[in-house]
Amino acid sequence: MDLIQDYEQQYAVLTAEITAQIGRLGVSPAGERTKLISDIDRQLEESQELLEQIGLEIRDIPAANRSGYTNRLNCYQAEWKRLQQEFSNAKAVRPKGAAAGYGAESDEFDEIGIQEDQKRRLLDNSERLERTGNQLKDSYRVVLETEQIGTQVLQDLSDQRETIQRARGRLRETDAELGRSSRLLNSMMMRALREKFVLISVAIALFLVLFLSVYFSVSN
Repeated sequence: MDLIQDYEQQYAVLTAEITAQIGRLGVSPAGERTKLISDIDRQLEESQELLEQIGLEIRDIPAANRSGYTNRLNCYQAEWKRLQQEFSNAKAVRPKGAAAGYGAESDEFDEIGIQEDQKRRLLDNSERLERTGNQLKDSYRVVLETEQIGTQVLQDLSDQRETIQRARGRLRETDAELGRSSRLLNSMMMRALREKFVLISVAIALFLVLFLSVYFSVSN
């Protein structure tokens, strides 16, 4: 999840740069357009690779937690397609100074059209950046909530483990007490048997003495 968040942050930075450069492309002279187009092409490829990496990471997430990340990836992919379309539209705009042969009046009207188009693009880019920022905030909030839930689950598991360990310790103590009680009962039973045996022996001896005394008395 941390890796996905890193990729999302990199993607947000790239899309912001692409948006700014697409806005510059519409009003840049022909000499600068070639480098801008090359830079935007490269950044679009890098952002697409980031989306592919995010998709690979999402596959490793358990299915129960995957839907939120998949929805965010779909939003990123739709955003990337819009950027690509705007880039294509910006490339189709005639660069500044390319139609000097049409006269000063034509250039003036073209300049006004370019400025209006630039304003519209800047507004669109601002809205897009705001949406991207909100998406990143939502993603970060989801990550924090997931982390808090995971921490709470781990804490609950730790508490349950401690409870089980304490219960197991009490069971061991109870077993030990039962063992000592059993040994004590066995010892008491053996002692009672010995005492009973002694009493029986004494009774038999007294009976023999009494019997012999009576016998000798009768004989005499």
